[in-house]
Amino acid sequence: MDFVRLDPSDNVVIAARALQAGQQIEGATTTGLIPSGHKIATRAIRKGEEVRKYAQFIGLAHEHIAPGDHVHTHNLDFRATEVAYEFGTDLRPVDMVPEGKRDTFMGYRRDGGRVGTRNYIAIVTSVNCSATAARRIADHFTPERLAAYPNVDGVCAFVHGTGCGMAGDGEGFEALQRVMWGYARHPNHAGVLMVGLGCEMNQIDWLLEAYGLKQSETFQVMNIQGVAGLRRTIEAGIAKIEAMLPIANRARREPCPASELMVALQCGGSDAWSGVTANPALGYACDLLTAQGGTGVLAETPEIYGAEHLLTRRAADHKVGERLIGLVEWWKDYTARNKGSMDNNPSPGNKKGGLTTILEKSLGAAAKGGTSPLMGVYKYAEPVTAKGFCFMDSPGYDPASVTGQIAGGCNLVVFTTGRGSAFGSKPAPTIKVATNSEMYGRMTEDMDVNAGEMLTAGASLEAKGREIYELILRVASGEASKSEAQGLGDYEFVPWQIGAVM
Repeated sequence: MDFVRLDPSDNVVIAARALQAGQQIEGATTTGLIPSGHKIATRAIRKGEEVRKYAQFIGLAHEHIAPGDHVHTHNLDFRATEVAYEFGTDLRPVDMVPEGKRDTFMGYRRDGGRVGTRNYIAIVTSVNCSATAARRIADHFTPERLAAYPNVDGVCAFVHGTGCGMAGDGEGFEALQRVMWGYARHPNHAGVLMVGLGCEMNQIDWLLEAYGLKQSETFQVMNIQGVAGLRRTIEAGIAKIEAMLPIANRARREPCPASELMVALQCGGSDAWSGVTANPALGYACDLLTAQGGTGVLAETPEIYGAEHLLTRRAADHKVGERLIGLVEWWKDYTARNKGSMDNNPSPGNKKGGLTTILEKSLGAAAKGGTSPLMGVYKYAEPVTAKGFCFMDSPGYDPASVTGQIAGGCNLVVFTTGRGSAFGSKPAPTIKVATNSEMYGRMTEDMDVNAGEMLTAGASLEAKGREIYELILRVASGEASKSEAQGLGDYEFVPWQIGAVM
């Protein structure tokens, strides 16, 4: 196979392998080297004419493009989209699996009915000033010291670089407080210790009051200034965690319905195959999960720009669709006032992999959401309460985006990548899906699923999607994903910092 055509109306196709000049592609002759995954014009495209892929607009021809030409950054320009939004015009009812026949996984049932896939103790910081204390408390609990508590997955420090030098209200402050609250009550945590400095803008006491959090045997707070210094804080923190460990160790996995799974749908280091193999396969897995009553959460608002009109057509009601459009409009303003562009999103690696504009990238990224109705749209790190396919506002920067999804309640992450992202997360483990077989072969220690087999081995979308879904159930039950086995996740907690640093 030399090329892939995605839709009869497209005026480009994708090179399935590196092609030399002089090769015949749908009646056109390649005019130069075409790297694998890159676009080839199948007919003449006039200067200023739309270039179409996925049966959608992805940019304008910068100059005349001849049949067989390589179409990429040198001859394709970004243009802001202009679409008339429709709401609920592409609703496809979900064929729900009856409750008595739903799949199960082995999870941890928590107070209040929440279900976890892991059993960690978390140390959550309010400010960067308490980061060292939190890390040293967590570092004390070596595998040797935790050996007596086999049901505890670990003690994790979630530290960040903000919490002060910020406004005490508004978008940035509220987002950070939602992240802290989300991690404090996450079902993958059996115990939580919050550590602050004492004088920071992001006061722990304000969080407790705002969200009604009460201290208990497994939820403790302290400030370095109140304890009287770093050394004493570390000693006190170690003692508090030691008291939590026997309680956390009592937790046992038990059968839980797949409806209790909330999966973060992510992509990073994307290439042209992301929207052809891994993302549609993850979308199929998401549809299988929603049919079980579970939840899939798509995020990365800049990476649905140019595809949001496809999602509003799937909105369960007009209000859900309007909320999504509101997020896109906020991002247009956000990038403009910071003297950027929505088209700044594709990275050099994305472009090397064949993606030219954000419109093209977004059309592939949105495929992670499958075909189920869009049931809810949420702020960054806001608790996700709807079942089914949902969307959460976030940057396209993966660590910040996943941090918001986990804070919102996701107890598992599935992450597609074409270039080969070395990403993992805690407390929700990450499953990584490769878009192409070449990268999978180079990075087998990092990739859990090879969606590239859809191109190289004739694997069907349905088969690969079910493979991902079944792996979700196994990892939720305790099987280690490859990033988890390598210990990734301790440095990927990155709350989105919105607003001025003062």
